[in-house]
Amino acid sequence: MADALVVDEAGSEAHSGDARTREFEFNDRDFRRIAALIHARAGINLSPHKRDMVYSRLARRVRAFGLHRFSDYLDALESGDGEEWQDFTNALTTNLTSFFREAHHFDALAEHLVAAYEGRADRRAPLKIWCCAASTGEEPYSIAITACEAFGTLTPPVRILGTDIDTQVLETAARGVYAVERIEDLSATRRQTYFQRGSGPNAGMCRVRKELQSLLAFRQLNLLDDDYRLQGGFTAVFCRNVMIYFDKPTQYRVLSRIAPLLGPGGVMYAGHSESFTHAQDVVVSCGRTTYRACTPGASA
Repeated sequence: MADALVVDEAGSEAHSGDARTREFEFNDRDFRRIAALIHARAGINLSPHKRDMVYSRLARRVRAFGLHRFSDYLDALESGDGEEWQDFTNALTTNLTSFFREAHHFDALAEHLVAAYEGRADRRAPLKIWCCAASTGEEPYSIAITACEAFGTLTPPVRILGTDIDTQVLETAARGVYAVERIEDLSATRRQTYFQRGSGPNAGMCRVRKELQSLLAFRQLNLLDDDYRLQGGFTAVFCRNVMIYFDKPTQYRVLSRIAPLLGPGGVMYAGHSESFTHAQDVVVSCGRTTYRACTPGASA
């Protein structure tokens, strides 16, 4: 989800044609059923104009089961042993992300990290940062680069947790290998300092430096879970461009679980189009799409 758990922001995808040309039987009832299932599992709120997108995303799963109707696939999904739920969820999440997307947050983060570290009585423990929607890794690695630059070292006093509901994108994030086009917009200094270009059979690819990777850990997490199994005390939480795909009640529930995990002075960064005026008893604005918990967690 950096976008983490995000459905195509533009709401568009190649149209899959009308019912007469589709490979599989798919009707309004199937769409409503899918919308209810993904909302219950991942909080995603699918509007009717996503119907063609849903067909094209899930057709591969129907095909994998050797079925001809979406209704049969959904029956198998709900009556199966549960393994297909992850493929179902992965299929309906898109991960639109890039390095240093919405760059103003990283400038603010650099200042915040230095101030938080200097204000600590005990500097032995690292500052903890959580990226809620790690996607394929560009956002958490941008956080790591920001920390390195803020402290002037490849071993800054930070530890970054990257989570996502989508297991496939987390595998990419953990590998830290990208097409060189993904880093073309970075400065030459950043490309040379934090990435290694491939050669021979790996030409056209680049790898995040091991020092950067050592600052991060990745694991699956569903923001709808009742218990995130996190210790808390985060100096910063990135939860950007995720909430826009949740309805207001779901946003409130998720914010109510994230806010207590912020340590004293901790901040949460949201996406450019996200606003939480309906949750002012949980988080309060403290800058440009930046929030603090009304009652921050006690652990530092």
